[in-house]
Amino acid sequence: MSEKLSKKEIAKQYVKASVHYGHPPKEWNPKMAPYILYEKYGYHILDLVKTSKLLRLAGNILQKKAEKGGKFLFVGTSKIAASIVAKQAKRCESFYINYRWLGGMLTNWSTVQKQIDRLKLLEEQEQDGLFENLSKKELSKKKKEIEKLRRLFNGIKNMTSLPDVIIFTNQLKDTLAIQESLRLGIPTISIVDTNCNPDLIPYPIPANDDSSSSINFILNYLVNRIQVGYNNSGEQNLTDSNESLNF
Repeated sequence: MSEKLSKKEIAKQYVKASVHYGHPPKEWNPKMAPYILYEKYGYHILDLVKTSKLLRLAGNILQKKAEKGGKFLFVGTSKIAASIVAKQAKRCESFYINYRWLGGMLTNWSTVQKQIDRLKLLEEQEQDGLFENLSKKELSKKKKEIEKLRRLFNGIKNMTSLPDVIIFTNQLKDTLAIQESLRLGIPTISIVDTNCNPDLIPYPIPANDDSSSSINFILNYLVNRIQVGYNNSGEQNLTDSNESLNF
């Protein structure tokens, strides 16, 4: 069991990851006021105590879902978040979308499933050597189709039904996806920066969504909680997971 960190040590971890930095005041959404501590050097600074509490709440939800065998979808289509989302989702054997969200990806799942089936078919044909006798033009066309489908669906290729929880890294960037998630009643967690509207998210996590270190810090904690749930660890490990990043 790791030693419990002091509040000062915990705060240093958040600050080192730049979790506390918001946007300039002129870009803020007034609804984020409860989560902003003050302005410094032309930027809003988030209240890390509140961030910590909401991060823990989100972690509790994910852990409980994981203990029941729940499935999770991570969404982050910004250039900053894309590689982080894929890496962290794979750590807990979850699904991810990190290139582009297509309208109806959740609400029209049957159509999306057909495109995924198409990707699987093309990959099987490629693996079986069926592309070898194609002309250069036909081969190029097939390759481009596979590449396009992989960018869109590779992270959800094995997702056979809607996820139990969806985790977003940028509320503004993935507004359409969040709307679909809420319409279907899927529990929704999202990082919300100072230019976001936290009222639109059932489980907001106030944090910097423009920093790779901040996004990775938040997702790393959430994935750790999912892993604890899947592993159904003992009470000692559960305590560590719950408190290690909380004030």
